Amino acid sequence: MPQGRGGVILPWVQGQNSFHVRRPGLSSVRGPRSTTRRGGNTPPESATTTRNTPPFPVDPFQKPFGKGVGLCRAQPIRGSLSGYVRARSPIRCRGDVCWGVQGRAGLGSRLESLTRVADLRKPPGLTCAGPPSVATFGCSPRDAAAAWEGAARQRLELYFKNVSKQKKQVMEKNGNNRKLRVCVATCNRADYSKLAPIMFGIKMEPEFFELDVVVLGSHLIDDYGNTYRMIEQDDFDINTRLHTIVRGEDEAAMVESVGLALVKLPDVLNRLKPDIMIVHGDRFDALALATSAALMNIRILHIEGGEVSGTIDDSIRHAITKLAHYHVCCTRSAEQHLISMCEDHDRILLAGCPSYDKLLSAKNKDYMSIIRMWLGDDVKSKDYIVALQHPVTTDIKHSIKMFELTLDALISFNKRTLVLFPNIDAGSKEMVRVMRKKGIEHHPNFRAVKHVPFDQFIQLVAHAGCMIGNSSCGVREVGAFGTPVINLGTRQIGRETGENVLHVRDADTQDKILQALHLQFGKQYPCSKIYGDGNAVPRILKFLKSIDLQEPLQKKFCFPPVKENISQDIDHILETLSALAVDLGGTNLRVAIVSMKGEIVKKYTQFNPKTYEERINLILQMCVEAAAEAVKLNCRILGVGISTGGRVNPREGVVLHSTKLIQEWNSVDLRSPLSDTLHLPVWVDNDGNCAALAERKFGQGKGLENFVTLITGTGIGGGIIHQHELIHGSSFCAAELGHLVVSLDGPDCSCGGRGCIEAYASGMALQREAKKLHDEDLLLVEGMSVPKDEAVSAAHLIQAAKLGNVKAQSILRTAGTALGLGVVNILHTINPSLVILSGVLASHYIHIVKDVIRQQALSSVQDVDVVVSDLVDPALLGAASMVLDYTTRRIC
Repeated sequence: MPQGRGGVILPWVQGQNSFHVRRPGLSSVRGPRSTTRRGGNTPPESATTTRNTPPFPVDPFQKPFGKGVGLCRAQPIRGSLSGYVRARSPIRCRGDVCWGVQGRAGLGSRLESLTRVADLRKPPGLTCAGPPSVATFGCSPRDAAAAWEGAARQRLELYFKNVSKQKKQVMEKNGNNRKLRVCVATCNRADYSKLAPIMFGIKMEPEFFELDVVVLGSHLIDDYGNTYRMIEQDDFDINTRLHTIVRGEDEAAMVESVGLALVKLPDVLNRLKPDIMIVHGDRFDALALATSAALMNIRILHIEGGEVSGTIDDSIRHAITKLAHYHVCCTRSAEQHLISMCEDHDRILLAGCPSYDKLLSAKNKDYMSIIRMWLGDDVKSKDYIVALQHPVTTDIKHSIKMFELTLDALISFNKRTLVLFPNIDAGSKEMVRVMRKKGIEHHPNFRAVKHVPFDQFIQLVAHAGCMIGNSSCGVREVGAFGTPVINLGTRQIGRETGENVLHVRDADTQDKILQALHLQFGKQYPCSKIYGDGNAVPRILKFLKSIDLQEPLQKKFCFPPVKENISQDIDHILETLSALAVDLGGTNLRVAIVSMKGEIVKKYTQFNPKTYEERINLILQMCVEAAAEAVKLNCRILGVGISTGGRVNPREGVVLHSTKLIQEWNSVDLRSPLSDTLHLPVWVDNDGNCAALAERKFGQGKGLENFVTLITGTGIGGGIIHQHELIHGSSFCAAELGHLVVSLDGPDCSCGGRGCIEAYASGMALQREAKKLHDEDLLLVEGMSVPKDEAVSAAHLIQAAKLGNVKAQSILRTAGTALGLGVVNILHTINPSLVILSGVLASHYIHIVKDVIRQQALSSVQDVDVVVSDLVDPALLGAASMVLDYTTRRIC
């Protein structure tokens, strides 16, 4: 029989007060007698068996079996060679299977071996019941013990044979029958959360591995929490501490830190002489580690390679990939990226994220005490926010501005918020200054902390109402709990995400971030397991055991065949990220599929019905048809944006009330029916505001801080962009520019007032004047006619003016003058840098408006540019821009 350590602890049997243990190759050893058991029979010495060494580790925190499961306790024993076995190891039974739990054994005074289990088929008639210390047989003790021995011996012989064979194979691969020496290097709190589960796994298998821990980077800096202490608290021996960070938190300091690490690491690696170094992620510290190990001919295992985020981290991550010999990735896409990068498929393991091994069992633990400790006694689950935002090293200035806007939005949102300090990348010092400038550390709604232990952090995000920022944790780990996430900017925009992540790509205004908070806070999404299933560590350990140190160290790259002189167009393969845009005007209802570049892929037009029910049903029908057509056109619909006349509450997606142009359109919730039908996020705003948004994203207002848009159509609307933000006003009535009064005794307006711009210059006003002329036979001139079945419209008035009709020309001049006076008022009130005239009538008014400005405006504003929009459908494009600025999903 193969030699094994220790022996099987036999269960206590009713009617006996001692037990026997036989070690392989040794005589049996009698255990001490118990004074607490009744009976005097002892089993024969032949009723002994071999102790089981288990096939897999037991979770020390595993709960006992449920009701009806008995525990058969064993008493302490002492052996002559292997030291001793820890007392009172339970044997758990369920059905006809018993689980023997080995105690901790050692050859000296220290107890070093692992806790393990093996299943043994229970002899017929054995039941475990009653008090935990009693086992009852349905047969005689002598026969039961003999039956137990036979069943146990057969299984244990096979088990020991397999273990011995596995250990022999690993030792042969490692050479000279020695253990695999693994060096794990950790640089910061984030990578330790991924590396710690692997380190625990390595530590639990000392017969196969030797673990060396190297700590460097921000772990050793007080400003970042001295997080090396949590490594010590986890009972890991830190072999080396390297101070490698050059303070300054700018680009030059990052480069100098890499250089300092490269200077110090060779001595450490020469002393430790690891067989393999485990490196995680995409930090600049990790690049120094990988470079040093590669140049010193040390094998590198890279964790989380192949992923795409969207910043300089991508370049560092892929650089480490090219230096690494073995790869552990988390998703199928990452695996495909590694293969595309010519890495050897045989050296790639799709294991999942190691942190998920802990995440997926975390949410059921007590969490309220953790929430109270970090956020206060009065905070409830799902009623607080976790904010974690880092600088973007490729655009530091913008990332600091975005962080400032985020804090402003959080202050306005008025919810308790846990703010974690940023990482040590260039720009972090400026972000901390922003926090202190705004008094975040002393604000009653905020708790600012440098570090939260990972076990507690996952409880906090699991029960948060929302997480906001640009940390990879938001798009990776938080998805396991379905917590809503707002991902700001482009730092993580390339990663695969679940439905819980709302991307705000251009987080350049407080209003955008605030609207995202209103959309996400308090929701609960389906849990996502994109990045792991909770079994990463066993796979990684098995992968490590399979590494053959006798194989050549030189990497091999698998280059794909390249077709010569053939150019392939892959546009048909790639989905076009798009939005559904709805424009609900006074005359027509239009739905369009709009691409990320502002191209209208397809457009549908119907007359706007007169009743609410017909209108809402038509909107739903057209959107469903457009969404189905989008699939055929290879367009990925990210959401729905609606432009409508009337006063709109964009936060709730409700039309508060409308003018007479759109009937039965007051207190209408547009968001809910569309979102329920299409299962997509929905944004709603006024048509004038949408025209301004279109100009900001796609038109002549792009990049401008302040400008005003006037849209001329059936009615007159407008939008105001001030400091890059769309102005809604306290009651969502800002920029109702069509209802600026330019005459005290002017014509009646559809709003109920008199003398508004809309009463002079809208398409409806021109149609009214055209009908008057037509009724007086003063409209038609030579070269034009109006068929009897065709209604007179503004187009006929414009045509008559072009053909020399003096009356028609006078009406157009009056309309343009009214619009010009409105623009003068805007210039004197807001003083924008640009005025954009949009809509079908803009080209007919532009020259008249400029003349009025020259005659009526103050000299200080006469130089302001007034231009005609070059956008064909500003309302549709503006509706689409609301969606494209808040993309809800990202597919790599």
